[in-house]
Amino acid sequence: MKLLKVFPVFLLLGLARLDASVNALKSVSEDQTAVEVTVYNSNLGLVKDTRRIKLLKGVGELRFMDVAASIMPVTVTVRSLTHKNDFSVLEQNYEYDLMSDKKLLDKYVGKKIKIIDWNKFKDRKEKVNALLLSNNRGQIYRIDDEIYLGHPGYKVLPEIPENLISKPTLMWLYENSVEDAHEIEVSYLTGGISWKADYIVKLNKDDTFADISGWVTLDNKSGAAYKDAKLKLVAGKVNRAEGGQMYNKKRMPGLMSADKGGSGFEEKVFFEYHIYDLQRKTTIKNNQTKQISLLSADSVGVKKEFIVYGARGYFTRMQRGGGKKQPVGVFVKFKNTEKNNLGMPLPGGIMRMYKKDPDSSLQFVGEDRVGHTPKDEEIKLKIGEAFDVIAERTQTDYRRITSSLHESEWEIALRNHKEEEIEVSLVEPLYGNWKVISKSHPYKKVDAFTVRFNVKVPKGGVVKVRYRVRVGLE
Repeated sequence: MKLLKVFPVFLLLGLARLDASVNALKSVSEDQTAVEVTVYNSNLGLVKDTRRIKLLKGVGELRFMDVAASIMPVTVTVRSLTHKNDFSVLEQNYEYDLMSDKKLLDKYVGKKIKIIDWNKFKDRKEKVNALLLSNNRGQIYRIDDEIYLGHPGYKVLPEIPENLISKPTLMWLYENSVEDAHEIEVSYLTGGISWKADYIVKLNKDDTFADISGWVTLDNKSGAAYKDAKLKLVAGKVNRAEGGQMYNKKRMPGLMSADKGGSGFEEKVFFEYHIYDLQRKTTIKNNQTKQISLLSADSVGVKKEFIVYGARGYFTRMQRGGGKKQPVGVFVKFKNTEKNNLGMPLPGGIMRMYKKDPDSSLQFVGEDRVGHTPKDEEIKLKIGEAFDVIAERTQTDYRRITSSLHESEWEIALRNHKEEEIEVSLVEPLYGNWKVISKSHPYKKVDAFTVRFNVKVPKGGVVKVRYRVRVGLE
């Protein structure tokens, strides 16, 4: 009885396949009426491809072509926007066995092919009929009852073998109950497409203000082109195991497009991320790197800092060899606030800093990478290391009180060879039950295990910071 119940199912499926082979249709990118691409930071894109397709009634086969080569087939969803209850997909296949010279020859192993070669001695083409015996790391042929390990010339095949296609294709076995054309929307995730933000920071003469412009760099290696696409960018770390999230259309204030005509990006809240919606359509070619203006902000207040960082290991051993020179890092920081002409969520990327030289020519002075930064947070960028500011650290005394308790005394000489007074910060990371026993300059306790000396150093002058500290676990 069980076999009798199952048999009609196979019979119906067999009839469906027979009917589908008769009614096979193709849809290519020229059928598109709309395409939307949402790109994430993590080499991931969501494609929504809408096409106008007229299907035959009943069960049929549709080959949906011109999809991304890096498509994730398990993420494909299909729906009819115009006749949603009259169209359904019974079966889906992803055809990715693309043509190549090796795959074509693999299909002809055990079959005869032609080889055409130019005979330079006779000045003419010569054709050879050959039986291809193997295509594994080179071809092996039987020609006139002899075995050839390779053969010069062009290989000519009589036809394209079955099951080889020129481009990735989705194949559906569908059922349709209307004669009218459908607006079919196909959405899927694809790899091979990503974006990043790049910023240009132009410092003024006194390093007190900066003009900041942002650009989106879009890299498309997904294996498909997207013509006149609606583009959206998602900033944030997306867990690939999660499903889709709801979308909040509330507009966030403060984003200023560099395109004053209103065709730049509009920023919105998107779940726990931020989405940047391009207010015009753009064409994204395959294997193309595209840059689009993201934002512009003028007269952003900045502060330049000179910082010397110590290390915890200094305080538990005797230093030999006299003074040790340390790099003096140069940093620029600013507040991402509306009051400071910013106040917008900034996607992570590289900020490159420029400044005019004495000849008023703009020069590159350094760059640093920043993470995704919400509004009202501070951004700190390292530019490089100071040429005219020297820090030299000398241990003037060391005493090991117990195996876990150490006491040391330090002198840090700060020499300023610049033409103006500067402030240099010494950041000293301590540990354990630490105590500053004596000091020549006041310090600020940054956190439980860090102190910071902010020291004014006159032009052409030297300032020596001295302090004695006890560190340990007692």
